Amino acid sequence: MSNPVSADVLARRGVMLVIASPSGAGKSTLSRLLLQDPEFKDVSLSISVTTRKRRTSEVDGVHYHFRTVDEFNAMRERGDLLEWAQVHDNYYATPRAPVEQALIEGRDVLFDVDVQGTLQLYQTMRADMATVFILPPSIPELHMRLQRRAEDDAATINRRLKTALTEIRHWQDYDYVLVNDDLGRCYSELQGILRAERLKRTRREALHGLVDVLDRDLESLLAAQAARL
Repeated sequence: MSNPVSADVLARRGVMLVIASPSGAGKSTLSRLLLQDPEFKDVSLSISVTTRKRRTSEVDGVHYHFRTVDEFNAMRERGDLLEWAQVHDNYYATPRAPVEQALIEGRDVLFDVDVQGTLQLYQTMRADMATVFILPPSIPELHMRLQRRAEDDAATINRRLKTALTEIRHWQDYDYVLVNDDLGRCYSELQGILRAERLKRTRREALHGLVDVLDRDLESLLAAQAARL
C-alpha cells in the first residue's frame, strides 16, 4: 500500500487571474460569479491603490487603498506597484506586497484591469499570470447590453463603444479568449481555465522533491531486483 502524498507536495503557488473585456461583454458578471463560487473560496479580488477622493460609502482597504499623490509617488518610486495608470486627474495602481503574499500562500488573486494594465503586469509578473479576454458575440449585442443597463447616456455609450474598438484589437495578447454568447457556458469555461492553471507544473515547486524521491526509490528497487537475479 502506497504512502499518502503529503500536503507539502500538493501545495502550489497562487494564480494571478486577469479578466478583461470591453464594457458590456460580461467581465463584471463573470468576476462576481467566481468570487461567490464556494469551489474558489481562496480567490480574492485585487484591491487597487488610488489617489481619488474616498466617497462616503467607500471603506479604505475594502474598496480601494486611498492614498495621497505624494504617497502614491513614493510607492511608485520604491517599486511597490505592479502597474499603474492615470485616469483623468487620478492615479490607480496594483500594490505589489499583498499580491506577492497571496501567491506565496497559494491563494489566487483576481484582477480587473484594462489592456494597458495587463501589458504592464506582463513586464513584472508574467509567469504567475493567466489572462482571459471576454468577447461579445456581436457588436449589435454589445450595443444592446450597454443600452439595457440604463446606466449611461447615449454619449457615454458611444464613448464605451469607441474604447471597445481599441480593446478588442488586443485579443491576441491574452492567454485565453472566451465568447460570452451564453453566460452559463462561458462561466463553466472560466472555471475550467482556473482549475487547469492551478495544476500547472510551474506552480507546484514541491513536485521536484517528490520526483527526486520517486527516482531514488525506483533506482533502489531496480537495483535490489537485479541483485536477486
